[in-house]
This record gives sequence, structure tokens and C-alpha cells, in this order.
Amino acid sequence: MSNGKGVIALLVLSMAACSQPAPHPSVDIRAAVATAPVSDDPDDPAIWVHPVDPSQSLIIGTNKVAAPRGALVVFGLDGKIRQTIAGLDRPNNVDVEYGLMVGGKPIDIAVTTERLQHRLRVYRIWERGRPARPGAAETAALPDGGALADISSGGGAPVLEGETGERAEPMGIALYRRPRDGAVFAIISPKTGPRDGYLWQYRLQDDGSGRVKATRVRRFGSFSGLKEVEAIAVDDALGYVYYGDEGNGIHKWHADPDHPQAARELAHFGRTEFAADHEGIAIYARDDGTGYIVCTDQIAGNSHYHIYRREGGPGGPHDHAAMLKCVRGGADSTDGIEVTSAPLGPVFPNGLLVVMNSGPRNFLLYRWEDVALTGAPKLAPGR
Repeated sequence: MSNGKGVIALLVLSMAACSQPAPHPSVDIRAAVATAPVSDDPDDPAIWVHPVDPSQSLIIGTNKVAAPRGALVVFGLDGKIRQTIAGLDRPNNVDVEYGLMVGGKPIDIAVTTERLQHRLRVYRIWERGRPARPGAAETAALPDGGALADISSGGGAPVLEGETGERAEPMGIALYRRPRDGAVFAIISPKTGPRDGYLWQYRLQDDGSGRVKATRVRRFGSFSGLKEVEAIAVDDALGYVYYGDEGNGIHKWHADPDHPQAARELAHFGRTEFAADHEGIAIYARDDGTGYIVCTDQIAGNSHYHIYRREGGPGGPHDHAAMLKCVRGGADSTDGIEVTSAPLGPVFPNGLLVVMNSGPRNFLLYRWEDVALTGAPKLAPGR
């Protein structure tokens, strides 16, 4: 294909993403912050909200390559690198959860899939400025003054047991904290899998020595068989898990493995309005149970983010068929995304959307009010 034809094709693809048969044209927004680049290949971000000073919250991203260059990279909200945890063997996706009981105390954790080692790596997130600092031995594990320390049982919790080849390679991950008892689970997608039981769910627990192990509790989730499943997001408060079937829409299931309807799919939507792969998924959760589901349409040069109603529509709580809005912000071939409704200081008073930006190898941070209020229709600007 000649360069001229290539440009035309890209423009047609970009315009198509939010116009067929979506009810709204795409809306252009501008990033408030661009992070420093990672060295090789960013993939997925997570947001940790600081409980005392939200302006000191962190963005945790993956550098998705084999060891020794594979890494978690921790950024401040100013986009500057705070910490690099290198030596990981192709860390694919990462997620954050709050209140896991370890050593009899609730802690915050970040967990990444270490794809080529077939395991999870679990990191405690130390709260800057709190009196309870890590001990001398743990401080030695933070040579660059960062906020994360590895507490994985045995150096890494094995997952996808009994599988071989790409079926043994964990990619996507989302963490779920069950409201009724505080149990924390990891939901994982492998590189390839069957049409039924594609996702694996593990309970994360203290192994008795202050480190975290993973115990499998179920397999679930349907798959079209067309491409793969990577992006996963969990709505802790409402108890739902969403995941992107890259060639065939967004699936919704109960996140609680003990729910009476845990084996039944609740919704399958977003099947017609995407021009490219269904990639990163995130939940903008408002305190009253409303909010938004955001999903990446992975278009080269200027990816789109499709927004659906969290609480459902006229057909009930699982009616997400109508796309509310489609925004784009100049990010290239976005894979992972994350969003929060938490106020994060003066730059992000209503939360933020963070997206992976492939070409420049970094992450872009957007103010939620720009997502919500730029163009039409207007969305709720805060929690």
C-alpha cells in the first residue's frame, strides 16, 4: 500500500469507529499530563489512590518485555517516574486493590501477571508520609526510594496450573474485593483459551509468613474464539466483572465466585460499534451506584474510548447496549486503560482517565471533566 493510500485508510478507520452505528460522533479531548516514556513497550496502567493526600496518588504501568528489562514503572500524577521495578519476565497487565489482610493488617497491593514465568507478582504499596514505614529489611528492597515492595509467596504465585504453551501464559488481570467479607480475588485471562471457562479466578491470601499466595476457586467466562481476551475490569461495589472479547464485544459476569448465578453470563454488548480490537476496560464508579464503563477501540494513531452506562438502561441493570459517548485523545494504539472517580487534587479534581500510548511509549492522563463535558452529550463530571 502506498503512503497516500495508507493515510486515507487510517482516516476512514478513525471516522468509522464512532459513527457506525454509534449515536454520537467522536469528541476530541486533550491530555493534561503525559508521563515519561518507559524503555521498551508499555501496556497497562493502574491507579492507586493515596488515602491521606490524593495528590500523591500513583500511576503504575507495565513495561511488557522479557527479563531483565521487563518492569513495573511507578509514576506520580505529574508524569515523572518515582520507581522502576525491573527484572520481571514480560509483565503484561497490572491492577490495584485495597484492604487485603496480611499479617493481621489491611494493606494495599498492586498485582501484575508475569507472563513468561506463569505467575503473579504481588507488591505492597507503602503509603508515603505515614508513620508505619517498612522495616529495615523491607527498606532494602526499595533502593530507589519507591513505594512498592514484593510480597509474593515463594517469589511469585503460580497460576494457570496444568496448562502448556500460550494457555499457560497469564495476560490480563483484574482484582476484586468482595464487600461482604473483604476477600480479595484475582481474575486472570491467558494468552489463549477455550470457548468456555476462559477466565481463571484465584483468592489472594496471606500464606502465614506475611506473603501472598493465590488459590484457584473457579474457571468461568465465554469466548468467541476469534482473537483473544486481555482486558478485564471489576466493579467492586456492584460485584460485576467485564472483559473484552477482542473481536466480539464486552462480556459481563458476576465477580463473586459464590454468587447463585455465578455461572451465567449477564450481558454481551459493544458488538457493532468498534472498528478495531476491544482492549482496555475501566469503571468510573460514582458513590450512588451510577457511573460509566469505558472501553478502548484500539485504533492506530488516535484510539477511541467508548462509554456506556454503568447502571444499565431501560432493559434493566444489565442493559448496556446504548453507547453514551465516544472520545479520542490522540493516543496511539491504546491497549490498557484505567479510570477513577476519586478527587486527586487540583489537577484532577473529578478523577482521571489514564491510557497507554504506544508510539511514544508512555501513558496519557486526562481530566475526567474534559471527558465528561467536552462536546455532547454531557456526562456526570464527578462522583
